Amino acid sequence: MKVKIEPGALCGTVTAPPSKSLTHRKLICSALSGRPCRIENVMLSEDILATMDCLSALGAEISRSGNTVTVDGSGIFVQSRPVHMPCRASGSTLRFLLPVVLALGRPAVFDGEASLFCRPLGYYEDLCRNQGILWEKGADSLSVSGRLQAGTFEIPGERSSQFVTGMLFALPMLPGQSEIRLIPPVTSRPYIRMTQAVLRDFSIRAISVGDDAFHIPAHQKYRPHNTRVEGDWTNGAVLLALNLLNGGLKINGLDERSVQGDTVSNRWLQTLARSRATFDLTDNPDLAPLLMACAAALHGVVLNGAGRLQYKESDRGAAMAAELEKFGATVFVDDDRIWVDSNHLHRPTSELVAHSDHRIAMSLAVLCTLYGGTIRGAEAVDKSWPGFFDVLRGLGLSVTEENDPEPAALPAGGENEHESGL
Repeated sequence: MKVKIEPGALCGTVTAPPSKSLTHRKLICSALSGRPCRIENVMLSEDILATMDCLSALGAEISRSGNTVTVDGSGIFVQSRPVHMPCRASGSTLRFLLPVVLALGRPAVFDGEASLFCRPLGYYEDLCRNQGILWEKGADSLSVSGRLQAGTFEIPGERSSQFVTGMLFALPMLPGQSEIRLIPPVTSRPYIRMTQAVLRDFSIRAISVGDDAFHIPAHQKYRPHNTRVEGDWTNGAVLLALNLLNGGLKINGLDERSVQGDTVSNRWLQTLARSRATFDLTDNPDLAPLLMACAAALHGVVLNGAGRLQYKESDRGAAMAAELEKFGATVFVDDDRIWVDSNHLHRPTSELVAHSDHRIAMSLAVLCTLYGGTIRGAEAVDKSWPGFFDVLRGLGLSVTEENDPEPAALPAGGENEHESGL
């Protein structure tokens, strides 16, 4: 799909969409409680639908009324048959549920888009081989068979925090106590703290031992808990950026007290509005495309800790550099650092490309509200925010869509990655 955006002023009241990262976690914990749980304020993005599909495949009954989802996972614990887990393109779904399946002892085939299996799974592969669990990975699928055993698990902290979250979901159900030890440097800590907070709501203990270790008692039971998903600070940052560059918006649904790490987005964007800035992306990699876009239109930025951006849905640093240059920006991408200089930007000289990446599509759309432009592969936003372009229309922008006869650029993946939002 191509989307053409004409520059214009924004006006109105808008509510931040629900947190995708929290929704994944609440759905999984609800299912593992084995009793009906109600989750309010759920948005059915492609990634969330993938998690719901997989939980249903495991035996959960899931129903929806408006934006409220009810999950009854009692069927999960009475089945032992092999299971087909359709993950679509959701790395969170795959990494969160793989150890859960192993803790349940269910043979499983995970499948999805081929790009999903280019993304990091190395820690789980090593774990399975060390415990004698079958691991067979193809171009677009992964088969596992065996039962996860309790023990001590050392996880490289610079790899995806989703490995830690997956193990925190699975280990409490085992008959033996376990420990998780993170090997420094540790990045994306806010996502791990988010997991711990949701686990506590469902009566699961994952006891922090210092900053880099967790003790997980044995034989724990998830307890049912009705809950509500709060607004998403990562996607909410897009609204904050639109208001910063265009003004005229009242934004609801963002809680400053949230456990989400991207609550820093408001402060960082305000800093960009005043002067050139330097930020460390260690705990906030998903903000990088938006910060690059805003910095190009404002005073420039230096982003440290940017090396792992190349292993997200796309090579985000390089992809954003290529697209921002079409606006006239100057961008330099190094191994672990990105420089964006402020220039006099203009309407892009050629069609923009979303690179199959929802964060890039939305960040480019923010700049298009100032300078105009056409984004190819704009349907990438459905991964985390279906209806995003309808929101822009509702705020007064001219946004037109047309079918895209050309395929969007393929995503990139690799062996070091942090949550996408997670």
